[in-house]
Amino acid sequence: MAGTSSKKRKAHGPKKQPPRGNPQKAHAPRDPRAVAKATFGDWVGAARLRTLPLAITPILVGTGAAMLVVDELHWVIALFCLIVSVSLQIGVNYANDYSDGIRGTDDHRVGPARLTASRKAKPRTVLVVALVFFAIAALAGLAITIRTQQWWFLAVGAVCILAAWFYTGGKRPYGYYGLGELFVFVFFGLVATLGTTWVQAFALPQEAWFGAVAVGLLACAVLLANNLRDIDQDREAGKRTLTVLIGRTATRWLFTVFVLVPFVLAGFLALFYPIAWLALLALLAALPAILIVWTYREPKELVVALGLTSLTSVAYGGFLLWAFIG
Repeated sequence: MAGTSSKKRKAHGPKKQPPRGNPQKAHAPRDPRAVAKATFGDWVGAARLRTLPLAITPILVGTGAAMLVVDELHWVIALFCLIVSVSLQIGVNYANDYSDGIRGTDDHRVGPARLTASRKAKPRTVLVVALVFFAIAALAGLAITIRTQQWWFLAVGAVCILAAWFYTGGKRPYGYYGLGELFVFVFFGLVATLGTTWVQAFALPQEAWFGAVAVGLLACAVLLANNLRDIDQDREAGKRTLTVLIGRTATRWLFTVFVLVPFVLAGFLALFYPIAWLALLALLAALPAILIVWTYREPKELVVALGLTSLTSVAYGGFLLWAFIG
C-alpha cells in the first residue's frame, strides 16, 4: 500500500514548469561559484558595439547640417556631442542589461548572454557602470552648455538620461509597453541630430530635419530587428514590445519601411546636394538586412540583420555629411 500511495503521489504531483522571466521581481541569485566572472571581453560585448553606429550617425548628419549655416566646423563642440551620444548609447545598453537581468527577461535570450542574466557580474556592478557612462554624458553635455551658453540644454540632457533609464528601468518601463521605437525615434533621431546642429549653428535648417527623420527611422529599424529576434522570449517574459504587439509579419513590413524611407529622403536631398545620391550605396548593406528579416529561419540570423542595419545608418550619415559640406 505504501508503494502504491507513493506512486500515486508521484503520478499526480505538480508538473515541472519551464522557467519564465518575471518582469515584476528579480530572480533568486544562483551560486556565484558556478559561474565564471565576467572578462574584459564580456564587458565590451555588453556595451553592444553593433549599436554604437547609431550614436555616431546623428552627429555626422547634425554637423553637416550645421555647416550649411555657419560654413565652418566647430570640431570641439562636435566631438563633445559625439561623447554625449556614444556615452548615452553605452549607458542605456548597460542599464538595459541590469534592468532586464534582474527582471528575468534575459534568462532565455537568443542573442549574446548578458552580464546580469548570466550572473557573470553582480547587478550592482552593472548598474554602477551604466551610471558612470550617464555621468560622462552629463559632464560632456555640461561642457557644451557652458561653451554655447544654451542653459536650457541642461533640461534636455536630463530628459535624455531619464528616457535612457526608464526604457527598461523603473516599475513601468516604457520599453515593455510598445513605446521603445517612439522614444528611439525622438531621442536618437530628432533630439540627437537637431541638438548637434543647434549647438553649432544656433539654427535648424530644413536639411537637419530631413536628416533627423532619416536617422531616427534607421535607429528604429535596428530596434525592430532586435525585438523580432527576441519576440518569443519577450512574449514569455511579459515584455510587450511593439513587435510582440503587432506580430512578425507586420514587424517585417515596418522594418522594410523604416529602412527604405531614409533613401527616399536622400533622393530628395540629392536634388539640391548631388553627392547625396551616394547615400544609395548604403543599400548594399540595407537590402541584405531586409532580405534576412523576411527569410530568416533561426532568430540568431537577425543578429546579422541588426549589424547590417547599424552599418547602413553610419554609412548613410557619412554620405549626407559629405553632401552637405561638399
